[in-house]
Amino acid sequence: METHYEKWYSPALGREMELKVYGRGGKPVLYIPCQNGRFFDFENFGMAAAWAPFLESGQATVFSVDTLDIETWSDKGGDPYWRIRRHEDWIRYLTEEVVPYIRAFCRGYGWACDPGVMAFGCSLGAMHAANLYFRFPELFDELLALSGVYTADYGFDGYMDDAVYLNSPVHYLPNLPFGHPFFSLYRKHRAVICVGQGPWELTDYTRDLHRVLVEKGIPAWVDYWGYDVSHDWPWWFKQVDYFVPELLKQS
Repeated sequence: METHYEKWYSPALGREMELKVYGRGGKPVLYIPCQNGRFFDFENFGMAAAWAPFLESGQATVFSVDTLDIETWSDKGGDPYWRIRRHEDWIRYLTEEVVPYIRAFCRGYGWACDPGVMAFGCSLGAMHAANLYFRFPELFDELLALSGVYTADYGFDGYMDDAVYLNSPVHYLPNLPFGHPFFSLYRKHRAVICVGQGPWELTDYTRDLHRVLVEKGIPAWVDYWGYDVSHDWPWWFKQVDYFVPELLKQS
């Protein structure tokens, strides 16, 4: 498959950031790696091979980025006030730098990617992907979230302020007014949220988010796989193979 490596100085983060592009054509997909992950994890852990049929056929292009989790969600000994603000810097990097880059990349090859990008991630990457989808529906119009947590309690152990709240879907979605314009966007968009019920899966996080989505009338395909389905790459590959054709069929 065609690949492209990119590196630039991020004004939002005050440092150089790397990403890698896989494929050319079709639906643009922003891949958020698992906790503490790097942009090359998409390839090194075998996810690029799982996506290969869609990338090589021109149905999708994946943009894999670096996380900042080591400085934010994983730094349990650090000051939560500054950790969440550093995370917000990373959110600005994604929304104000990476998404425009994705759109420019697509246009440079002659295809448009407006109005939106698919957000995709597994484990903590699913949390970040879901947060992007629900916070920025004007940018992200599809979601594939596998084995996620969906609450900032996971990284901030009960600490709460305005910035933490904005990064915790199970906290902010219940308070979204029914007349908010986001609802019309959610109804046009497509979200898949999946979790297994086997070893290492934290299924209750998905159930908590599922209840909120039902209460607010936010459409999503929430799927619970069997008790043999563990929190691990081989199952995520199977879920990609199962769900991605459905998402791309409707793109």
